[in-house]
Amino acid sequence: MGLLSETIARIGPLDDAAAAAAQARQDVLTKPQGALGRLEALSVQIAGITGNQRPRLTNPAVIVMAADHGVARRGVSAYPSEVTAQMVLNFLNGGAAINVLARHVGARVIVVDMGVAANLPSHPELINRKMGMGTADFSVEPAMSRTQAQQAVEAGIACANDAIDAGVDILATGDMGIGNTTASSAVVAAITGRPVADVTGRGAGVDDAGLARKIAVIEQALALHRPDPNDGLDVLAKVGGFEIGGLAGVMLGAAARRVPVVIDGFISGAASLIAWTLAPAVQPYLIAAHRSVERGHEAVFTRLDLVPLFDLGMRLGEGTGAVLGMSLCQAACKILDEMATFGEAGVSGKVEN
Repeated sequence: MGLLSETIARIGPLDDAAAAAAQARQDVLTKPQGALGRLEALSVQIAGITGNQRPRLTNPAVIVMAADHGVARRGVSAYPSEVTAQMVLNFLNGGAAINVLARHVGARVIVVDMGVAANLPSHPELINRKMGMGTADFSVEPAMSRTQAQQAVEAGIACANDAIDAGVDILATGDMGIGNTTASSAVVAAITGRPVADVTGRGAGVDDAGLARKIAVIEQALALHRPDPNDGLDVLAKVGGFEIGGLAGVMLGAAARRVPVVIDGFISGAASLIAWTLAPAVQPYLIAAHRSVERGHEAVFTRLDLVPLFDLGMRLGEGTGAVLGMSLCQAACKILDEMATFGEAGVSGKVEN
């Protein structure tokens, strides 16, 4: 068996006993039952994921995967492809939004070159998993081969395993790649069957003409390649991106190791569809951080039956929403673990008439 099939085989159901124990403790904490809303349910979910009825999340990390897209040459982005490499260097220098927010929540930033179209200088904080100098232009040919698609997913699994082996106990997903909202819209349209115009937004800020061009390019690609919506590797190979495949692998790898994985915005959402298509059992391990401004994000939530934790009108990517979501996961677990029960605190519980 290869790494992908081995990983998928290891993804089992949540630990019902741990989740039930967590719920029972939530029900006797010094508050009305349900008074902390989603935080209560989140702690129970994480207990089920980890198999620990009082989970403690003390070593968070965000994996930011970067790659370029051949389709960007079709004028579908407001920024040139050179920005991808420039932003990777910004990540490594600690100057991007993800660095600031990761420092805020105490998370490590793991930067992975999955296919940036430049020769990046070696850096101790940069993981080189380069699949090529960006994908091919999927408006005229498949973005990558099926073999490359599997290799991209397996690279993500390996990155997740390495982080978890180093002690990371909660992962977040992040991305960087000019043109990747175009690839993500193509993936979402292919898997959900939604019309392209319904799942395609302005990305980094294209104007009306750019948006129309973007929609037309995606429609052309889907008509040309006809990706199989039930085959995640086929969709990834035909209209995806190296970083999208890598992020799908991170999700699968985390689920196989019973580590919660917090999903960022639209690009991570497209990756979650790839992961789910490959292994439906991954779904309960996914925690949707936020609702992106990108209009296609809602189609991801609907298909995967996920409800995001918050909506701050964000659309940056990089894992910025996901690291804020990790902070909420940590808060939820601290409530479950550190808050006193009625018995411990000597507080009278609810009186039944």
